[in-house]
Amino acid sequence: MIRTRTSGVEELEHVGQALAQWLSDDGPVQLHPGDLGWHSLKGTPATADAVRVWSNDERILAVSLLDGPGLLRFAVHPEHRDDAVLAQRIGDDVAAPDIGMLAPGAAVIEVRGVPALDESLAARGWSLDEPWTPLRRDLRLPIEEPDIRIESIAPGETEDWWRVHWSAFRGTRLPAERLRNLIDGWGRASEGPFFDSARILSALNESGETVAVTAVWSAGEGRPGLIEPMGVHREQRGHGYGTRVTRAAATALRDMGSSSASVATESSNMGAVATYVSAGFEAMTPVRDWARED
Repeated sequence: MIRTRTSGVEELEHVGQALAQWLSDDGPVQLHPGDLGWHSLKGTPATADAVRVWSNDERILAVSLLDGPGLLRFAVHPEHRDDAVLAQRIGDDVAAPDIGMLAPGAAVIEVRGVPALDESLAARGWSLDEPWTPLRRDLRLPIEEPDIRIESIAPGETEDWWRVHWSAFRGTRLPAERLRNLIDGWGRASEGPFFDSARILSALNESGETVAVTAVWSAGEGRPGLIEPMGVHREQRGHGYGTRVTRAAATALRDMGSSSASVATESSNMGAVATYVSAGFEAMTPVRDWARED
């Protein structure tokens, strides 16, 4: 019998271990333990509250992360990606307001490489959303050393890291109170079960300015690692810093024992796709999430 539950704080590390075991270099780029690690900047209790687990007895079959009020991200055990019974149960749970997975209205479900769940969502009226491009780099191949200074940053020393990240993804002024909360977020993450598998990296130009940032997350020896996130300061674009910091990210994951480095970006963001390809990543067949209209 399939049971659905919210992950407790005490179970979160075990859930991450299950996700890691499902990863393979030739499998889909789906929910990764590093995604839980990045989410844990909100705190371990908040991350546990956002995680749902589907299991049969003690066997975990699927995991989802509510990554914001309208985005539900999935990973499914490789042996159950064609499991129609599991897909039906997940579809029922997603549609049930009392389960508390998705608020009413517009929403997106990220699910990759799970044919049975694709069929279940399509049958319930979900439609295909904009394409994303998964990318992967084989870390057994040589990595060109980045000709730029790379630093590994401690959680409490991430002020410049966050300023660059904010510029890359927001492009607006970063309020001081928000900056303090973001720095504290890395402190919260460092107290959680995933931080030992993380590295916070900054790239500095010849003047010592932080120009690009990234974080990487290992899933253990011989498993695909994750880059989440990577960004270049808006005033520093066009100098190849994104390619260089991405190579540094790949090197860090290789040194942590990862077999490959993985990432996914919107296919419409051609600059990001080009940056990863120039850093030695292979762009795979685009995939589409599932969307529900408001």
